[in-house]
Amino acid sequence: MVDNQHKQISGYRDLSTQEIAIINKIKACEKEVLELVQEAHNTPGVNARSVAIARTEIQTGFMWLIRAIARPNGE
Repeated sequence: MVDNQHKQISGYRDLSTQEIAIINKIKACEKEVLELVQEAHNTPGVNARSVAIARTEIQTGFMWLIRAIARPNGE
């Protein structure tokens, strides 16, 4: 593994300790929510397509939340 990979990838920046902490909390929450989505998916009679759409939208929402904090490319 390469140390400081983010410094070698265009558009990435150093994050503060507070930013790293909140991103880690968000990722933990995302994992918990996606486990719930999987539980719903495994429930008999559930519309699998609807669950798949929900999963995608949830993943997208978490991605944008993390991106709002990380601000790649100075966004």
